[in-house]
Amino acid sequence: MSEFRKTTSNELFFVTLSVVGWIDLFTRSIYKDIIVQNLQYCQQKENLEIYCYVIMTNHLHLICRRCSLAGCEQEQEKEKDLTDLLGRFKSYTSKELLKEIENNMQESRKDWMLNLFHEFAKQNKQYSKYHLWQYINHPTLLFSNEVILQKQNYIHENPVKAGMVTEASA
Repeated sequence: MSEFRKTTSNELFFVTLSVVGWIDLFTRSIYKDIIVQNLQYCQQKENLEIYCYVIMTNHLHLICRRCSLAGCEQEQEKEKDLTDLLGRFKSYTSKELLKEIENNMQESRKDWMLNLFHEFAKQNKQYSKYHLWQYINHPTLLFSNEVILQKQNYIHENPVKAGMVTEASA
């Protein structure tokens, strides 16, 4: 497990997934599309319920939960917690993102990004060539309606504060 905070099935969490070094990876649609496609896969095949999310230039936030068979109407395979799923999500998306970066002939930042991802990989024996995602997911249990609304507003306002859009949208 990559962090101390654990998650449990059927409970709602606010999660942040960040790129190492806060590298602005998600400035290109092709990279954001990889994230969206894999979130959709997790919804369809892994009992992930996403209530809202935002993809920023170097991280994403989600309000989500991982359902167990007893807690959801969907009939899927065995129950696992959210942290397990996020680990597999990060592993798979990092491979897909790195492959896309390496093969993208129009990516002007290719050498720079791959070099940085390689430098981050040197810091841990777990990674042979590149390291893309930070270890910590920051899962925060959303224990009340007030906290849920606060995190939802944060997600909606994050791109406004960053100057990516002029107004929040649900």
